[in-house]
Amino acid sequence: MDTIVVLKFGGSSVSDNNKLKIVADKIINEYKKDNKVVVVLSAQGKTTDRLIEEANELSDNISKRELDVLLSCGEQISISKLAILLNSLGYNAISLTGWQVGIYTNNTNQNAIIERINTNRILKELNQNKIVIIAGFQGINKKLDITTLGRGGSDTTAVAIAAALKAKKCYIYSDVDGVYTTDPNKVKDAKKLSNISYDEMLEVSSEGAKVLHNRCIEIGDKFNIPIITESTFNNENGSIISDKIEENSVKSIVKKEISRISIIGNGVSRNIYLIKNILNIIDTEKLDILNFEVSESKISITFKNIIEDKILNIFHNEIFKS
Repeated sequence: MDTIVVLKFGGSSVSDNNKLKIVADKIINEYKKDNKVVVVLSAQGKTTDRLIEEANELSDNISKRELDVLLSCGEQISISKLAILLNSLGYNAISLTGWQVGIYTNNTNQNAIIERINTNRILKELNQNKIVIIAGFQGINKKLDITTLGRGGSDTTAVAIAAALKAKKCYIYSDVDGVYTTDPNKVKDAKKLSNISYDEMLEVSSEGAKVLHNRCIEIGDKFNIPIITESTFNNENGSIISDKIEENSVKSIVKKEISRISIIGNGVSRNIYLIKNILNIIDTEKLDILNFEVSESKISITFKNIIEDKILNIFHNEIFKS
């Protein structure tokens, strides 16, 4: 039985023609393994931001319907370019928009919810040994109007398609090579996680870590689709988000906005040593707190003052020390 593999590439991965060639190499590598390959793409680089800015220059009262028509163009550019490239390299590829695929959503603009996916067109093209390239972030409603899924919506498109096709895995490629114990741009000793559960990943995302779209994690959990986050630009192993749970293990520390730090991991509420450690740091650093919340998989502390990155470093180094 042929294996269907879904690969999603973010905006930074397809931002120019040179990067598109790197993406093409990864796709070809999967295709050569005799997999049936489905690719989902975001718009190139900052295309969506640019389109919004240009629309705002035209009107202070933009129709949400027309904005969705405009924003959906970014992904169409990406998919057509990649299809042109793959075909030029001798690989049969076809680009399809959300409505050509049959991604049906509710009537909400800019934050639509996928209600169903008609997989007939995708399966037809796959059975002709084509690489199917799908525009992320978009669908069509009952009125046959274009809708978009909100920021990060291409992640949701990819996992939803993986679920509809009963794919074994869904790869999410970007310019980072996995999920880390904290932001590696702020803490040099941040460690990459090999595995994290859906519940833990939802908490990480809800606290502001821009790794995955929340709804894609919920879909992965519901249909038990493992999500693998990897880098487009290296071949290192990434992080697997699945139903695997490691009891009483801190997975991540996230600084949200300027005055909130959350410690995330299944069973943290029962880890008395961890809670004592956190309170010791607060006392030692003379940090004033407004709120201290403890749930099954998250401890969140809201502080009275701005929390600098050096405090995040202190929490991370103490909690993840060997």
